[in-house]
Amino acid sequence: MGDSDNIKMVARNRKAKRDYQIHSTLEAGIELKGAEVKSIRDGKINLADAYAVVEESQLVLKNLHISPYAMATDCTLDPMRPRRLLVHKREIRKLFTQTEQKGMTLIPLSIYFRGPHCKIELAVASGRKKYDKRQAIAKAEADRRMKQAMKKDL
Repeated sequence: MGDSDNIKMVARNRKAKRDYQIHSTLEAGIELKGAEVKSIRDGKINLADAYAVVEESQLVLKNLHISPYAMATDCTLDPMRPRRLLVHKREIRKLFTQTEQKGMTLIPLSIYFRGPHCKIELAVASGRKKYDKRQAIAKAEADRRMKQAMKKDL
């Protein structure tokens, strides 16, 4: 089974690459309850303000909003509740040492389904200053113009 087999993208944090300098990425599973999986499959999820922290040797995702599933009858879960991420202990220790450095944080980049399992792509990142964001946008525009010029020449 290849890496791209059976992957269905659900949500992507588009602002992450603009607002943060990404140093490394990691794939993790999410512990979900009840009809949260069905709600995620419907795309009723918001990654905008979500972040992950290491608490008591566990990786926990906070501020991830999963709207309640409309057809669920036992929907009493808090949409903003902290969710445990499924990662090996050695990876948790590695992430803990990386995020202990000043300015480093864990942010979600995307949520997707790999086969029947819901996965999240996390990034160890540091925040960018306003002038860094401007430089990143200018560089992206210059690259885009260069690619368009190359297409015209062909």
